[in-house]
Amino acid sequence: MPVASILAADTPANTATVMEKKELRKLIAERKNEASPAARLDLSGPILRRLAVHPRFIAAQTVLLYHSLPDEVDTRDFVRFWSLRKHILLPSVRGNEIELHRYSSGDQLEEGVFGVQESTGEAFTDYAAIDLAVIPGVAFDAKGNRLGRGKGFYDRLLTRMQDYHIYKIGICFDFQKVEEVPTDGRDVPMDEVL
Repeated sequence: MPVASILAADTPANTATVMEKKELRKLIAERKNEASPAARLDLSGPILRRLAVHPRFIAAQTVLLYHSLPDEVDTRDFVRFWSLRKHILLPSVRGNEIELHRYSSGDQLEEGVFGVQESTGEAFTDYAAIDLAVIPGVAFDAKGNRLGRGKGFYDRLLTRMQDYHIYKIGICFDFQKVEEVPTDGRDVPMDEVL
């Protein structure tokens, strides 16, 4: 069941109160657990087909993607397929930061600190060359606000990328869309959410 809105239990109907980030992460984790791995894989297909025909994606030469964790929109085959046609960048966690690395089909991936498959390709720092960033999240709202896993890795990366005006698309399952994501000054909104 999609999360239509999130209200505090003791809040009058005309005054919506945003759930705290920790509570929202827990709620979305419960929603993810309700969908089997096979169901999440099936739900990933239509999302990625929409991304593949998106005008920004079609026009992009250099795209920041991500290699999905088991509870995220499954991008593994998408990354391999498009690496034959575009310059694909994958994030790698180094200390408290995300570094970007080029990925080419057939490149070796290695498991990173959080279990994410990371590229061992050449480091990439030319943010001005990135045409599109496709970003995962725990939850998104209609304004493009994103809730991450709580470590701030993507927030710091997106802050570094802000001066380059890179178009940012968040992708998620329908049950990860909420009425409002709590934000603070460190959060960078998406331009669009699929």
